[in-house]
Amino acid sequence: MRRSQVTTVSLLAALALAACTNAKDVLDPSAVKPPANSAQALPATQGTSATTSPTTTSPAPTATAAASTPATPAQTAAIAKTRLQVAPIVGASVEAAAPLTAELQARARQRGVTLVGSTDQTATHVLKGYFSTMSEGKDTTVIYVWDVYDPSGNRLHRINGQQKAPSAGSTEGWPAVAPATMQAIADQTIDQFTAWLGSGGAG
Repeated sequence: MRRSQVTTVSLLAALALAACTNAKDVLDPSAVKPPANSAQALPATQGTSATTSPTTTSPAPTATAAASTPATPAQTAAIAKTRLQVAPIVGASVEAAAPLTAELQARARQRGVTLVGSTDQTATHVLKGYFSTMSEGKDTTVIYVWDVYDPSGNRLHRINGQQKAPSAGSTEGWPAVAPATMQAIADQTIDQFTAWLGSGGAG
């Protein structure tokens, strides 16, 4: 089977070309709205379950551990006042991004983070995600980078990692990525984001 190798250079190139990404590969941020309208906001998704649990290779286990620890009053207050806006997701197909977006919304609600739409002027943080895949044999690895910005466009924090899972079928690239893989990335992302907020959110 053909191998598709992803290097640091190609990932950086994807970041640089984010503004030029074809519209079909971008999930509109208006798909992420406050929980009350979540059912109407998300694109239709099929096959959102997977029989195989993905193996996590994310390099930030401490963030997950921190997220499972009861928050202090100060941490809870910092999270409660956060209004997170999710920018268009670059690099992933709409079909792959849909379960990611749905799970981002669900996990944010669990963690007490309010998500706001793309036109909301009250956002305190903006989350921009860049995605790519690497296929090797029957396995596909999703590589992701999230940058957290303030409303003025200053980057405050970066979250990155990988999620590996058996391919969903005999194809490669995004068609081979099971929804469960993207959902796991969403959980890790929100857990790491809230852990960063709880630590003071200083970058």
